[in-house]
Amino acid sequence: MSMPDPAAARALAPTPAIGYALHSTAPEAIQAVEAYTNSESGRIFPGRQQMATLAIEGGSRIVPEGMVQSWPPLNQADRDAVLAVFDSGHLHGTSAPKALELQEKWAQYVGTKYALVTNSGTASLHMGVAAAGIGPGDEVITSAFTYWSTAAAILHHNAIPVFVDIDPKTYTMDPALIEERVNEHTKAILPVHIHGMVADMDPIKAIAKKHNLLIIEDACQAHGATYKGVKTGALGDIGCFSCNRSKNLSGGEGGLWTTDNEEYLAKAAKLREFGEVVPAAGAGAREYNAYGLGWMYRPHEFINAFILSQLERLDYNNSQRREFAAYLTRELADIPGFEGPYTPEYANPCYFSYVVSFKPEQLGLDLTPEQWKKAVQKVLAAEGIGLGQWQTRPVPSQDVFSDRVGYGKGCPWTCPFGRGDVDYSKESYPLTEQFIASHAYLGGVYPPNTMELMKLYIDGFRKVSENAEMVVELAG
Repeated sequence: MSMPDPAAARALAPTPAIGYALHSTAPEAIQAVEAYTNSESGRIFPGRQQMATLAIEGGSRIVPEGMVQSWPPLNQADRDAVLAVFDSGHLHGTSAPKALELQEKWAQYVGTKYALVTNSGTASLHMGVAAAGIGPGDEVITSAFTYWSTAAAILHHNAIPVFVDIDPKTYTMDPALIEERVNEHTKAILPVHIHGMVADMDPIKAIAKKHNLLIIEDACQAHGATYKGVKTGALGDIGCFSCNRSKNLSGGEGGLWTTDNEEYLAKAAKLREFGEVVPAAGAGAREYNAYGLGWMYRPHEFINAFILSQLERLDYNNSQRREFAAYLTRELADIPGFEGPYTPEYANPCYFSYVVSFKPEQLGLDLTPEQWKKAVQKVLAAEGIGLGQWQTRPVPSQDVFSDRVGYGKGCPWTCPFGRGDVDYSKESYPLTEQFIASHAYLGGVYPPNTMELMKLYIDGFRKVSENAEMVVELAG
């Protein structure tokens, strides 16, 4: 198909108002569409008078430049909280005032007896593995779809990650596949609450109880999400959270860790600070003795203060994410080519990411979901709508696992305490592969963005759906 002169196309492109009017039944909207259809703009592409011109063809973009605001939303309370640290005289330390306050408030929020502050979600996960007593040759079962630091935390303690495929509807680990991975080396299950969606915990708990396994929750993307009314971080033996910039509870960086078990608490605290037992302020002299391996996983007070300030608005921000997600999912159900995320009855997700599924068969397109996705990503980018993806392969397919890089020389897989034979072939995780190929994540589905932006997103998806064949041609 021949393309019009770009300059002419831009000059004749419909205004955003016309784009919105195309989907309205108000009399004035209908008049606007009729006027546009009969204009020179409406005749740029014969036979397509009822469809708005794609921005990639020279039409007006749906989302104005600069409209999508970044996360997290900041206010004066955040600034005051961080600046107050300068005046406090306490800049770091596990017994510093903000560290202790954050630990107390996070434990109360989650519903556990104890919490620890850390400097990252990866640190929290490593502390969870260590606190569970996992070591050389031990195996921990986790999800094939996650950020790879979940499994790296297992390697960090010289143990071996064992992966299971996902439930294709919830993209969390499939409980029905766990038990076949359990053997005499298995010590724990590490479910991942991914994209803010909680894993199906009841069957996971039943398997753990049957085989005397611990449960370490990766809740790094699920602050405030619930399973049957119980918050993540209180659903297993240990909970691990990240507070980096992108997370629902942001500190720029940082992490949090939860448990009800005092023994696990003590072990995690030692790992957090050089393997030492560091007494609370005023509780005696520090011995400066390493009782075991330890790292430096404590955060500074600026992080703690910032997280505390953000915590005041976590529930509100999550409610906004849920409202936006509900609207998007409802509207996408009526637009061929796309689907929003599925939410099981047991879950109240917090939508760290809003997941879009690509369905070319709904449009009669002879394309794979991945081909349709890539075409849509290119075209919607021109409309000002970002569809991203941070995980492009199953975790077991990453080199550190598939090539047994680990610590070098085959460790920990060649450790004499383990069984050595672990399957990391991508063919063993077909549903994870399919999910990665057929889904992407819609940016900006959080405050301070508003419902106005969500409505523009839907206009964009509808515009693409109505121009599906042209989208494929242009993106190809």
